[in-house]
Amino acid sequence: MNILIIDAQGGGIGRQLIAAIRENIQDAVITAVGTNTTATAAMLKAGADHAATGENAVVVNSRKADVIIGPIGIVIADAMLGEITPRMANAVAQSDARRLLIPVSHCDNIVVGAGGLNIGKLIQAVVAELQK
Repeated sequence: MNILIIDAQGGGIGRQLIAAIRENIQDAVITAVGTNTTATAAMLKAGADHAATGENAVVVNSRKADVIIGPIGIVIADAMLGEITPRMANAVAQSDARRLLIPVSHCDNIVVGAGGLNIGKLIQAVVAELQK
């Protein structure tokens, strides 16, 4: 299973996702793409098999993934303090991959009903979905 994890800012969600997936799904091939070098470095340290940074990396790797995982902002142009470009959001949205989006309310994008959800429990739900 080729998993693409996309994260921005500090890469904290991506780092946690990679650690949880590594612990539970040994045969996964994980590619981490950060919108900036800090996010990429955090995910690489967490155990990603491959890592890259930036818009073109999101576009190219979205074509190759079986599953794309990240905060819901990865499908919203200009989300995550502007780190998600329209081209990135479009590549993720149009990918043939299954998308597992974590409901994070941030940067004026409010996911109604997601308030107060624990990120740890959301990551466990992602792992459970991958194991199906």
